[in-house]
Amino acid sequence: MHPTTVVVNNVSRLYATQTGFFHRQRRVLHALTDVSLAVEQGEIFGLIGPNGAGKTTLIKILTTLLVPSSGSARVLGFDVATQAREIRPHINFIFGGERGLYWRLSAYDNLCYFADLYHIERKVARTRIEELLTRVGLWDRRQEKVEGFSKGMKQRLHIAKALINTPKVLFLDEPTIGLDPVAARALRSLISDIRATGVTIFLTSHYMWEMEALCDRIAVVKDGSILKINTPTALTDLLYGMEVVEVQLPGTGDLVGDQVRQRAEVVSASLINSGHMQTLTIQSNDAPATIAFLQAHCATLDPARLLRRLPNLEDAYIKLIEGIE
Repeated sequence: MHPTTVVVNNVSRLYATQTGFFHRQRRVLHALTDVSLAVEQGEIFGLIGPNGAGKTTLIKILTTLLVPSSGSARVLGFDVATQAREIRPHINFIFGGERGLYWRLSAYDNLCYFADLYHIERKVARTRIEELLTRVGLWDRRQEKVEGFSKGMKQRLHIAKALINTPKVLFLDEPTIGLDPVAARALRSLISDIRATGVTIFLTSHYMWEMEALCDRIAVVKDGSILKINTPTALTDLLYGMEVVEVQLPGTGDLVGDQVRQRAEVVSASLINSGHMQTLTIQSNDAPATIAFLQAHCATLDPARLLRRLPNLEDAYIKLIEGIE
């Protein structure tokens, strides 16, 4: 049994805002409401949910950038509200995007600067920087200014920067956002390698297949509350006995979707526009009946654009977020 690294007990976070111009009114927003969870050492723990669900707020609390309005949270045994100084040397974080690096400095000088911030001895820092830049594949580009780096290279440098203090807990908020498939794949491989060294990782992403591949457990968050915590497999098992039918239609998806939703065997149907085509994704308790209906009622249906498959994490996520029973 691994020791527990992060413990969150009934954490809530409130924000007070003002609305109106002439008649201003005070409004309280609940970013988090009674959130509780525990994460073990060496685990990759995922947070998924819509924009504004509270994922980043929770990460900011655990990285001591915010304090809870109520409840408590401990990282490595230290309280985030009262023992931030004890926590900070042992954690690090990456928020998605390209901010947080000095573009006019080289990759090497960036890491030297951040090593100084953590008061790492120069001799130790030089050895560690060489190891990290080699690990993320940037050693040969170490003297180049960051402003000339691609997005993927910058994100790999972010990873090296986040490891400069050899953290025990690493928080990654949308680390692969905006990356091309090759760069994103390399970054996912790097995250797995980091986890193998015993580092506990908090990970958020909107790419469900990425979370399914990387995470040991996932918390589904909506409106500041946790709906479910479990392994990706167990979350997918929420749709046991159900199948998914995906069909691409040329501009008739709205009409067909409305008709499909009325059928008894259909649990949900969502539509995504992709150019001149629309993709209709249907969760069905009787896939053959749903397919037969589509074949009978869609004059423009191309059999090559119809797919029947088992549910995945994204399907389970949709079920939980939409509150489908």
